[in-house]
Amino acid sequence: MAGMTDSSVLRLTGAAFTYPGGAGITGLDVEIGRGEALALIGPNGAGKSTLLKGILGLVPRTAGTLELGGVEAPERPSHSRNGIVAFLPQSADLDADFPINVEQVVMQGRYRGLGLFRWPGRADRAAVAHALERVGLESLAKRPFGELSGGQRQRGLLARALASEPALLLLDEPFNGLDQVNRDALVDTLRQLKADGVAVLVSTHDLELARLVCDTVLFVNGTQLAHGPVDEVLTLGNVQECFEGVEVEIDEHTLVVPGHEGH
Repeated sequence: MAGMTDSSVLRLTGAAFTYPGGAGITGLDVEIGRGEALALIGPNGAGKSTLLKGILGLVPRTAGTLELGGVEAPERPSHSRNGIVAFLPQSADLDADFPINVEQVVMQGRYRGLGLFRWPGRADRAAVAHALERVGLESLAKRPFGELSGGQRQRGLLARALASEPALLLLDEPFNGLDQVNRDALVDTLRQLKADGVAVLVSTHDLELARLVCDTVLFVNGTQLAHGPVDEVLTLGNVQECFEGVEVEIDEHTLVVPGHEGH
């Protein structure tokens, strides 16, 4: 967790992230501390992916400030975020038929820190082993990645993100398509990461995940609508306001938005 100088891992103050064409998200005032998790909730086109990409430096920040570990991040992409932020996308571009084993996939998470002409060392191998243990795949380290189930591959990609030993983990709809076994494994992993002091920001439409894992909730729809503790902010009224004009069904476990397929 290089570069950490503050108990706050992520702090956004009056922040906006905007694509060159004008689409984006504005009015963000959010803070996530070590060992805390925030659920990011909003409809299609609400700016959730834009926010995640903005934190990664892939979408320009056009207003306000973004601090990572107490240090203000530059407006444009920078290597200063390496080792601080890791990202688990909703879908990966890794070819499941590529001849590579699980351990080699997870080692990819160490490549940015290796630099040119340096082979993985003892610390890199230890980080990979620990990441595999965290997601419960240590026994499958030598298994071809393509032979894993969809849920196991998702956990393997999470291990790849964790191998960089980030201070902040960003997840984009991590429960999509997971069976109960892999769902439970992911919940356990996120709880352990929090206990280890990792900050988590998870984009989700699953209210059960928010209640089981997250401390705070951020509702967005082009701008910040509501933010605060789960018990206070995760309410039917806020859900209905956020998803205005969209048919919403809600129960104690999940949020169902008919026709929703992604971001």
